Amino acid sequence: MVLARHVRGIRQLAAWCGLVGGLSLGVAFGAERPQAQADPPPAPGGVPAASAPASGARAAVAPATPAPAAAVDRQAYRQALGRAIAFLRTAQAPDGSYASFAGPGVTAVVTTGLLRNDVGVDDPLVARSLKYLEGMVRPDGGIYQLKSLYRNYETCLAVMCFTEANRDGRYTRILKAADAFLKKEQWDEGEGHDKSSTYYGGAGYGRRERPDLSNTHFLIEALRSVGNGPDDPAIQRALVFVSRCQNFESEYNTTGLAAKNPDGGFYYTPVGGGESMAGKTPAGGLRSYGSMTYAGLKSMIFAGVGPDDPRVKAAVAWIRKYYDLRSNPGLGSAGLYYYYHTFAKALDAMGLDRIQDEQGVWHDWRRELLAELLRRQRPDGSWVNENARWLEGEPALVTGYALLAMAYCRPAVEKPQ
Repeated sequence: MVLARHVRGIRQLAAWCGLVGGLSLGVAFGAERPQAQADPPPAPGGVPAASAPASGARAAVAPATPAPAAAVDRQAYRQALGRAIAFLRTAQAPDGSYASFAGPGVTAVVTTGLLRNDVGVDDPLVARSLKYLEGMVRPDGGIYQLKSLYRNYETCLAVMCFTEANRDGRYTRILKAADAFLKKEQWDEGEGHDKSSTYYGGAGYGRRERPDLSNTHFLIEALRSVGNGPDDPAIQRALVFVSRCQNFESEYNTTGLAAKNPDGGFYYTPVGGGESMAGKTPAGGLRSYGSMTYAGLKSMIFAGVGPDDPRVKAAVAWIRKYYDLRSNPGLGSAGLYYYYHTFAKALDAMGLDRIQDEQGVWHDWRRELLAELLRRQRPDGSWVNENARWLEGEPALVTGYALLAMAYCRPAVEKPQ
């Protein structure tokens, strides 16, 4: 989703910092993979070399003006999508769910991925899953498995799914109730946390669990998907939390955490002294990493933060420095497919077709991401991460993530007008 009101400003930022070129609706696909250069970039915040971005991400790519998408590339996209759909037809349970042991979140991710790749609501594959998710709607407005500790997470994913399927208004009532539920779940004065608290504005797993950036970026995206504007009070509260997850000191982040690793990237949470899934630097700073940095940048854009804001500029500088599609910068293979979909959403929200890394190399990120996804697709049509951390050993979930990312990579002729 592109927030059009900010695209003009983001283009101005691009011109100022040399970030992007060739901003056009036609996206080039199918060029040969870039050749690796000799030296890899430094790892973010002192991350061990095994987790550093791959050197191949620094190689030269397409010329200044992207070429039109070739027919062979459209065919490759369609074939990959067809194989994924065929796999999902075999992976779906009779009740319409996928990996139901993990709750309804996996089903919501997969179904949203299908819908965003133009599989219709009346396709039996989608219709069965929507029926399953409808069964998760609760009297309090949430959409979650009974006794779930992940009510915010599950509801956010279901909201985004039902929004995609709501073209005829069939889910408007459910979405309105879910919107109210999510706003009540957010940490704020109602839970005894005012703006001085690091909990403030965030969302987490369950009512007693600390908030984190992963849950909060889903919250912002879900709220935007149902029509809340960037000035909505809940989104502005969430922005307070997001800003405190950035390794960038400013009037919006006075926690003191960023001073130990002021690289502009994002980490998991500032609560309880802070935590990063990438660990700490020798100086005790919280290491930034790819999936949370793109999630944080996307969240700021959705919350109305403009391109001239120092927070955005700092995040952009980080992603230029650690641009990579072979790994989740800072985490290596862990959470790789989650990373792919946040990467795609953030760059699409910025209105960028091409991005220049810190070495001055231009990247047609859509083409490169699609090529990487196609390279990683398994013969049975699924995707799976050999690193099973965060459930990425589950093929249905990972295939859902891949479809979400692919939706931003389609050749121009495949995209809805």
